[in-house]
Amino acid sequence: VQLQASGGGLVQAGGSLRLSCAASGRSFSSSAKGWFRQPPGKEREFVATIRWSTGNAYYADYADSVKGRFTISRDRAGNTVYLQMNSLKPEDTAVYYCAAGPFLSSSPDQYDYWGQGTLVTVSS
Repeated sequence: VQLQASGGGLVQAGGSLRLSCAASGRSFSSSAKGWFRQPPGKEREFVATIRWSTGNAYYADYADSVKGRFTISRDRAGNTVYLQMNSLKPEDTAVYYCAAGPFLSSSPDQYDYWGQGTLVTVSS
């Protein structure tokens, strides 16, 4: 079971990046997917989470600091999750991690599988 995060890089403030997280080894289509980040010298923090319900319905939640700027989504098969990040700020600089677990949650303790992290650096 592996989660592979990608898409990080260096971007100027106000710019955009799209992170991807691909799952392999088993199907994660019914799992909740989350993005967390760890800024330099700080604790890991919640960014966004999503879980699909029946049909096209889904539930998503965001940290207040990214609401209106970041959007979490997934592909049709449900094994790749994306984080579209717009209007980036220097304080968004962090290593971003994707995770999968059974429940929609902002707590990292509720996620069983983690990707390796991808670095996002936002310059001012």
